[in-house]
Amino acid sequence: MERIDVVCAPGLETLASQELQGLGLAGGLSFQGSLRDVYLANLRLGCAERVLLRLGSLRATVFPEFRRKAAKLPWERFLRPGRPIALRVSCLRSRLYHESAVAERLAGAVEDRLKRPSPMKKQSEETGPEPAQLIFARFEDDVCTISVDSSGEPLHRRGWRLAAAKAPIKESLAFAMLKASGWDAASPLMDPFCGSGTIAIEAALLAQKAAPGRLRRFAFMDWPGFDAGLWAGLLAQAAGAGNAAGPKPRILASDRDAGAVRAAQANAERAGVSGLIEFSCKALSAVEPPPAPGWVVTNPPYGVRLKGSGDLRDLYARFGQVFREKCPGWHAAVLCGDLRLMRSAALSYKTGLLSMNGGLKVSLAVVR
Repeated sequence: MERIDVVCAPGLETLASQELQGLGLAGGLSFQGSLRDVYLANLRLGCAERVLLRLGSLRATVFPEFRRKAAKLPWERFLRPGRPIALRVSCLRSRLYHESAVAERLAGAVEDRLKRPSPMKKQSEETGPEPAQLIFARFEDDVCTISVDSSGEPLHRRGWRLAAAKAPIKESLAFAMLKASGWDAASPLMDPFCGSGTIAIEAALLAQKAAPGRLRRFAFMDWPGFDAGLWAGLLAQAAGAGNAAGPKPRILASDRDAGAVRAAQANAERAGVSGLIEFSCKALSAVEPPPAPGWVVTNPPYGVRLKGSGDLRDLYARFGQVFREKCPGWHAAVLCGDLRLMRSAALSYKTGLLSMNGGLKVSLAVVR
């Protein structure tokens, strides 16, 4: 069994833990599991960013000791000789506190074990014909925990979003918004500020029970012991679950920016859900929700990342008016960079989750 750690954005820990429990992977964000569980978590988690597998923990107070002990770890399970590596090192309350020096010794330990140097790449070089294997080393109180990343690119990169509008939201955060909103994946859903369509597309995938990672590659596919048959079985199982028959919810996505709507349509096509979403280019005041009660889940402009957006109080006031007049009996979940803007909407709400988006603190205002 392996020690597996799931990494997610701040504020999404509870949702990610609930996802793991639903997959039968109990124990919170850190649990004992098999390589099958590593594959499954990467394939099926919607809120997470990375799945790490702990290679080992060791105590060291001098560099020769650290290199010697790190060289005893089973690097050959996850690295072919000569494969590029990228190191992320942090040191806290340890006598070995120089992060660059720790990284240098760790790379030397890998070479000692594999009998061949591994080229070093920068942390940002996660794609390309030969992507680097990302390795995490965290020193705390003279104990270093070393983990290998099984995901590669962050998990929010599902593989379908190539076209982006201004200030796009991460797919994982859109997924979390839908979960935190209480949407039942059956009632109508509307996003009147759809941008590149991320929320609507994640909603359509949720309604289909589609596995978030089904379209992309992962770092574990380059491990020497990768089990292609096991992976194919998990993909087939996920595809079977996602092909369940039954009516699908109406999902409406609109934006006043025609370029954003075109980008959203292209993304939906790549995601395989273009037939499940009704896209339109229209202003907020022109939206026409379905008659049946449903959910509005949306990410309006914050006035921070979009220069020239001006005072947004009028926009929120219009949103509140449209919601009250056109959406009786509906629920809403609005991602805000500043909850004071919700005062202008004059809607009663509670805070659903607190997280980060594009380096900014954001809150989900849930209206019911």
